[in-house]
Amino acid sequence: MKLSFWGAARVVTGSCHRLTACGKNILIDCGLQQGGDVYNENELFFDATAIDAVCVTHAHTDHSGRLPLLVKNGYKGPIYATRATCDLLKIMLMDSARIQETDAQWKARKNKRSGDPAVEALYTVQDAADTLELLVPVSYGDRTELFPGVEADWYDAGHLLGSAVIRFTVTEEEETRTVIFSGDIGNVNKPIIRDPQPVPAADYVVMESTYGDRLHESGEDVPRDLSEIIDRTLARGGNVIIPSFAVGRTQELLYYLREIKVRGLVKTNPNFSVYVDSPLALEATQIYDGDLTGYADEETLELLKKGFRPISFPGLRLSRTVDESIALNSDPTPKIIIASSGMCEAGRIRHHLKHNLWRSECSVIFVGYQSEGTMGRLLLDGLSSIKLFGEKIAVKAEICSFRYMSSHADKNGLQHWLEMQGEKPQKVFIVHGEEEAALSFAETLRGLGYTAEVPLFESEYSLLDGACLAKGRDFPRDKEKKPGFISEVFRRLLAALDRLTGIANGYRQGANKDVARFADEVEALCRRWEK
Repeated sequence: MKLSFWGAARVVTGSCHRLTACGKNILIDCGLQQGGDVYNENELFFDATAIDAVCVTHAHTDHSGRLPLLVKNGYKGPIYATRATCDLLKIMLMDSARIQETDAQWKARKNKRSGDPAVEALYTVQDAADTLELLVPVSYGDRTELFPGVEADWYDAGHLLGSAVIRFTVTEEEETRTVIFSGDIGNVNKPIIRDPQPVPAADYVVMESTYGDRLHESGEDVPRDLSEIIDRTLARGGNVIIPSFAVGRTQELLYYLREIKVRGLVKTNPNFSVYVDSPLALEATQIYDGDLTGYADEETLELLKKGFRPISFPGLRLSRTVDESIALNSDPTPKIIIASSGMCEAGRIRHHLKHNLWRSECSVIFVGYQSEGTMGRLLLDGLSSIKLFGEKIAVKAEICSFRYMSSHADKNGLQHWLEMQGEKPQKVFIVHGEEEAALSFAETLRGLGYTAEVPLFESEYSLLDGACLAKGRDFPRDKEKKPGFISEVFRRLLAALDRLTGIANGYRQGANKDVARFADEVEALCRRWEK
């Protein structure tokens, strides 16, 4: 019996772990690496044909996005997930495959002009279709026998529609061990979906730490606080641009925007329009408007029983085609535009940023976690200009970080979820967090009497006694291997210099004494760091 860490080890994306027991290899998640966390261009570094079963905690791309690549490389076994996760995977994997094919075609044209080798798509639409044939739906509360001696129980993680905590019971040569994989643990009191369910204690727990070193802001009235940003932006005549994950976060946003309209919280323009500009989000919204029995919270179920659609309202517009998306940026009417991707790494959101970032009357609201190396993170870090489609765009719009809506538990929420299990596990493995957050949360747990460890990439542990069998290594990012790579810390320095230059330009017509004082302080700073 052993546990191997093949992803999300001291990084946030690319969740992928292997449980080995009873002569079988079970993969828990097979996520796409994103932002600065990409290794080997997302290619698999293990033999797909050696995997006997896959269990998926939820449909988000960083937990499921390489499933078609696994199938492309020869995997033919079952892929277990809750019914709602299976429904979401049917649209998300096909969408991801189309993006992979489009990106490959673009790179092929570019490489042909430069004389570089041709580029093959990471996987194709056919690979995604083949993957969907392997899905095996399960329900919360089910006990699934994967193989003789290996069983899996499924609990609601409260993170996304269908998200699950999976608890494995493995028995080998009269030795029995239990292991919990948290996937992503949800925040509490979120609309539509339920809070995370308690899970029985286990010998080992593998848990996420996205917000393991911080607390969320207390948003007791999310619609009111969100409406304040919307109100002042529309009053300025600007657009509200919201980069949002197409599945889960967009539907939650629509729920809150419906409530804002019902309560009349936007005084400047109570009849404001909301455009959802993401084909994937539109498909996902249809699933959220479907049969949510066994997934939704009591309030949402009551609304549904009355025939009321909790994420529909007057003024909601759906942009399906490219032409409809382009038209939004030529329409001068102030509006809200919700588009993916949530970290601004691809998709239609980048076009909306190009047309709105330079306008001081506009606002950009981030409603989800921004991983290191992503455009969203750079904007939150205060970059004064950014390059989009080969063009330098000044950042003059109001940049807002709205953390009230996080679908991840914060430090206290993670701790509470672990404490709900009652008896302390033999060891807690901390994953799915940037290194600083993971190490900080491990230290917090040790202070509470837990044995906590932050595994490295490709490390392995025995489930008989928790001993480390292979130490592993630091996660090898592709960008660190390429000439000219700029670390995120250095990007912060460059952003600070941009900001300093902007301040200096503001003194161009200033009083001589003020300019001289400013120059003296900058020169003193230079002398300090030249030593």
